[in-house]
Amino acid sequence: MASAAVVDAGDAPDPTVRNLLDQDTLKWVFVGGKGGVGKTTCSSILSVLLASVRQSVLVISTDPAHNLSDAFQQRFTKFPTLVRGFTNLYAMEIDPKVENDDLSNEGMEGFLSELTNAIPGVDEAMSFAEMLKLVQTMDYSVVVFDTAPTGHTLRLLQFPATLEKGLEKMMELKNRFGGLLNQASRLFGLGDELNEDAMLGRIEGMKDVIEQVNRQFKDPDLTTFVCVCIPEFLSLYETERLVQELAKFEIDSHNIIINQVIFDEEPVESKLLKARVKMQQKYIDQFHMLYDDFNITKLPLLSEEVCGVQALQNFSQHFLTPYKSALERGTVEELEQRISVLKSALQEAESELDRVRKGKQAA
Repeated sequence: MASAAVVDAGDAPDPTVRNLLDQDTLKWVFVGGKGGVGKTTCSSILSVLLASVRQSVLVISTDPAHNLSDAFQQRFTKFPTLVRGFTNLYAMEIDPKVENDDLSNEGMEGFLSELTNAIPGVDEAMSFAEMLKLVQTMDYSVVVFDTAPTGHTLRLLQFPATLEKGLEKMMELKNRFGGLLNQASRLFGLGDELNEDAMLGRIEGMKDVIEQVNRQFKDPDLTTFVCVCIPEFLSLYETERLVQELAKFEIDSHNIIINQVIFDEEPVESKLLKARVKMQQKYIDQFHMLYDDFNITKLPLLSEEVCGVQALQNFSQHFLTPYKSALERGTVEELEQRISVLKSALQEAESELDRVRKGKQAA
């Protein structure tokens, strides 16, 4: 790939997420990356921005450690809930393990539960298929996924293959045991609704849904994956792995959000801060070099968390307009500001010294 340094300014992709808002054919937007990089904040803000240009938006958390409720400061469940302050933005949180508890009844459903546990990932696949069926029925114009850390996300993209294996195993059991399951269900008085044909039909139905959705996932007009990261080595490494895996799954990805960027705008320089800015810049340069054809959006590190609809809306401006440091080193204004801050700090220190001296004299 060409280095970002040799790309003409006119050729460089827009460093914002505006392309996601402009692409009105988008149906599925995945937001993923390493744990702790701010995926939930980014997916929440993307859903808020999309709600301003699309008819209806659903943001779903598939991360067992749900944070959507914290981001919007509103309780969400496994059913879509309207986000306060909006008429067209809904949120829901799903947990595959909790969903699977519905299958833990006695009798034939218990058998199905045992079988799904024997096939790694099939419980999550079935839960995900059920959720997709629900989402499709409700017909949102765009769905944003706040995904779990990278490993879980990649497993989610393998669900169609996992369900295929599950179905093959069920068919193998059906062929091996014939009508034994039907006899067992009648023997225990469970009726025909829990026979193996019903179970196979259920898995087959889910497989159809997930394969249909999987075809949509591979269509760049309908689906894109937004990688969220921070300017550090491990995050750069994880993003590279994620982008390669997405290419393997034929899933479009052309947006990277670099979160928690420290901008040099403190009037009085700190050695630690200066070192961190320099380190971060090294990795930001590498991101630009590796992904010179991606829309790379840099977000500033804030002194407080972004929680609540108002805070999300305020912070969303940095997704559409590149953040610029308020301070420019070497200017008259910067030097005047630095002197002003130093004078103020000196006055505070002198006042503190007076208080301490008076305290000692009183003692």
